[in-house]
Amino acid sequence: MRVHFNTTYDRDIRLFPDTRDAVRYGLLVAVAIALPFLLDDFLIGEATNVLIWAIAGMGLMLLTGHAGQPSLGHAAFLAAGCYAHAILMGRFGLPFAASFVLAGAVAGSVGVLVAIPALRLHGIYLAIATLALSILTEDIIVLAEPWTGGVAGMTAPDISILGMRIDRLGSPDSFYWLCLAVAVLVTLGYRNILRAPLGRALLAVRDSEVSARAMGVSPARTKTVAFGLSCMTTGWAGALMGHFFYTFNHEVFTLVISIQLLLMIVIGGLGSIHGAYYGAVVVAIVPQAINVARDGIAGLFGGGGVAIPGLEIGIFGLILIFFILFEPLGVHGRMVKWRIYFELFPFCRRDMFRRQKSYLRTERMR
Repeated sequence: MRVHFNTTYDRDIRLFPDTRDAVRYGLLVAVAIALPFLLDDFLIGEATNVLIWAIAGMGLMLLTGHAGQPSLGHAAFLAAGCYAHAILMGRFGLPFAASFVLAGAVAGSVGVLVAIPALRLHGIYLAIATLALSILTEDIIVLAEPWTGGVAGMTAPDISILGMRIDRLGSPDSFYWLCLAVAVLVTLGYRNILRAPLGRALLAVRDSEVSARAMGVSPARTKTVAFGLSCMTTGWAGALMGHFFYTFNHEVFTLVISIQLLLMIVIGGLGSIHGAYYGAVVVAIVPQAINVARDGIAGLFGGGGVAIPGLEIGIFGLILIFFILFEPLGVHGRMVKWRIYFELFPFCRRDMFRRQKSYLRTERMR
C-alpha cells in the first residue's frame, strides 16, 4: 500500500498525490482523445452524452457532495444555461466562446439569487425549496415565449470555432472533443477549488456549521459561493446539452432531470469528482440497456416492443436503494475498497471499512 508523507504544505495540496497518479490520468485523457478513432458515430454520441452528464454532475457534486446542500432543482439551472446560450448566440450574434462563458455566468447569477433566501434552510427543507424552483421553471419557459419559443421551443445555433464548424450530427467527433475539453477544464477547476481555502471551507460547512463558524468560516458566504459555482458549471452543461439535443423546449428540463442528477451523484459516490463520472456512465447506460432488453424480449417472443411508463425511473430507484443498502459510498467507494483490498492482501479485513455511528455535539444543534 502506498503511503504519502506530506512534509510540507505544498506537498499536501498537490494536484496529484504522486507521479504514478499523474501518469494514470494522463493515459486516461489520451484514451478519451483517441475514442473517435475507435468507435462508430452512435457510440461517440453516447460518450458525448456521458461527458455532458458528468459536467452537470460535477456542478451538483460541488453543492451537495462537498458543501452539503441538497438540491432537487438543478434542471432549472440546466435550462438557464441552455436558453441563455441559445439566445446570446441566436439573437445577439455572440461567438460560441463568449456566449458559452456568459451562459454559465447567467446560470451562476440565478443560483446566487436562489441562495440568498435559502441560506437559512437545511436538509429536506432546502431540497423542497429547490424542488419548487424546478417545477416553476417549466411554466416560466412557456410564459417567456417571446424569448424562449414557448411550447415550440428553440433550435441550437451552429457552433463555429476559428472558422471550423462543429455540429453534433454532422461532425460528432468534433463535438465530442469540444465536450471533452470542457469536461477536462471543469475537472481541473473543481480539483483546484478543493485544494484552495474555499474547498476547506466547503467541507467545514458540510460537516458542521457551528464548528465552521467557530473557525472563522462564514457559512452564508460559503453557501452562496457554492451555489454560484455549482449553478455556473451546471449552466455550461445545459449549454452543451442544447447543442446535443439540437432542438429543445420546456419538456426537456423537467423534474425528472433534477432527480436523475441527484441519483447520479449518490450512485457514483458523494464527495468525489470520480463519483460524477461514474454516475454519468450509469445514467447514460441504463436507458440504452432498457431499450436493448426491450428489443431482445420483443424479438424473442415475436412482437413489438411495448413502452412501460416510468420504467426508467423505477430502475433508477431500485439501483439507488441497492446502493444505499449495500454500498452507501457509491461506485467510487466500492472501487476504493477493491483497490485497498488488493494492495493489503492478505492483511485486509472487513472491519476496516465499518462505518462508525458517532456524531459531533454541534451536529445535534442543527
